[in-house]
Amino acid sequence: MGDARIAQRRAAAFAVWYLRAVAFVNFLSAVWVSLGQDVRRHNQENLFTPYLLTAGFASGVFTAFLAITMRRRKRAAWILNLALAGPFLALFVLAMSLEEVRRYAQNWVSLGLTAAFVAALLVGRREFYAKGDRSNPKLAAAVAVVGTLVCSLLAALLVTVTNQDPDAARSTFAERWHYGALRLVSVAVDESRFPGIDAPNWANVAINVLSTALVLAVFYAAFRSRRAVDPLTEDDETRLRALLDRHGERDSLGYFALRREKSAVWSPTRKAAVVYRLVGGVSLASGDPIGDPEAWPGAIEPWLAEARAHGWIPAVMGASEEAGTVYARHGLDALELGDEAIVEVSEFTLEGRAMRTVRQAFNRVRRAGYTVRVRRHGDIPEDEMAYLIERADDWRDGATERGFSMALGRLGDPRDGRCVMLECADPQGELRALLSFVPWGPKGLSLDLMRRDRDSDNGLMEFMVIELLRHAGDIGVTQLSLNFAMFRSVFERGSRLGAGPVLRLWRSLLSFFSRWWQIESLYRANAKYRPVWEPRFLLFEKSADLPRIALASARAEGFLEAPGLPKWLHRKHLETHG
Repeated sequence: MGDARIAQRRAAAFAVWYLRAVAFVNFLSAVWVSLGQDVRRHNQENLFTPYLLTAGFASGVFTAFLAITMRRRKRAAWILNLALAGPFLALFVLAMSLEEVRRYAQNWVSLGLTAAFVAALLVGRREFYAKGDRSNPKLAAAVAVVGTLVCSLLAALLVTVTNQDPDAARSTFAERWHYGALRLVSVAVDESRFPGIDAPNWANVAINVLSTALVLAVFYAAFRSRRAVDPLTEDDETRLRALLDRHGERDSLGYFALRREKSAVWSPTRKAAVVYRLVGGVSLASGDPIGDPEAWPGAIEPWLAEARAHGWIPAVMGASEEAGTVYARHGLDALELGDEAIVEVSEFTLEGRAMRTVRQAFNRVRRAGYTVRVRRHGDIPEDEMAYLIERADDWRDGATERGFSMALGRLGDPRDGRCVMLECADPQGELRALLSFVPWGPKGLSLDLMRRDRDSDNGLMEFMVIELLRHAGDIGVTQLSLNFAMFRSVFERGSRLGAGPVLRLWRSLLSFFSRWWQIESLYRANAKYRPVWEPRFLLFEKSADLPRIALASARAEGFLEAPGLPKWLHRKHLETHG
């Protein structure tokens, strides 16, 4: 990296840390009364404070927001800061021409800090490259106009309800609206101009807080990242399927790249692609890149470049160790998420003492008269598939569809004819459970969907998996990928003799959360098949981004719903990975 590049990065970092420091002092001044009074006195006399230091909570929130957007390298935030700080610096220079201003040392400090901030903006200008959505200016203007109207009406209503003036009838609603609107845009209002209006102090503060919220909403609309990308096209899907035909056996999660709300970034040779979804400003890829491993870097580089160009956070969910190593060469760090359970058909057996519990459960369900039918999706008639989709939807656990990194998100698509469906019927021939697997190369299957009637007997899922393993050779299958067990090693090592206190505490904490998220139960459910455990990793760029990545992953997997949308808008035929 050249000296100029280093200087640009340092200048950009200084600009961000300046805003953070000013935000901290503003917040401190809001709670430390004497400090806040000193800062305000400086601004009211011949002294002045550095750029954006005004000793108020609202200004602290505003400055912190600018610091966050600048850290994300938003070009719009850089433009706004330069447009504000440039004239601010010019006024400082003009004021310093006066003798009574020049003689105060504090003013020279303020001038120096503001000049350093402006210089940092200019030197580091190339570091603020993240583009916003093209619709941002129009959206920000709409939020400003509509928000100002709504907030001013709310302010007028608040003033009307809380007016303490004994002769309140002298004021009209238009005057109270005028008073509230002035309060929105200024800290103080000359109350002598508004006879008949005497709002309590807490109401005035509430209006100022409303004003701060409006300003933040406008700036959020102006600075937000691009909200969506183009989903997979017909050509993208055709090319991905061709790559899966040639290289699909490398990754058991490869087929899930065909979820159609995902997008693809291709290598120049079109021999590899990174498939991702944009969720809450996070460019969330899943599994390994699709295609030839030698071409993976050619797809990873443009994916990272696209994320940085738009200010998105790049992350990968569920990458294998091989792919994680390649991603790490491109600057991403790795965190082990858990392990994928893989069962080799040729090595699976129900014999032996270790399989006694599984064997007994299997025999119990078989003696009860349950039967399993195994078919490729392409062999299921259309009317029967419609019935299976209906039953799967009825048996779904809750209104929210779950699955992203290990779920296909659909059933019955004609292009998914190689998927395998297992149907379990009771002794009366009534359908009681379903399993669906997607192809994993030419001879493997990866679990996509698990659904059962809640009134059916326990053990149906285990019975179906074992039946598939026993008859896998009939459909040319040699290996199965089952559920993903998060933090498997913690449960396994934490229960051993001699486990340390930190590991035992971590295991206890995960066991507690398993009451809601089935973390431990998934591990136990898979361990009974004595699988080979393959580690899967989360790849990320900065540790500070992990909370946002976790939130985006939870939204993508369906554990969190987008706020403000009724549940029926989320009810699509998206099936889970168990």
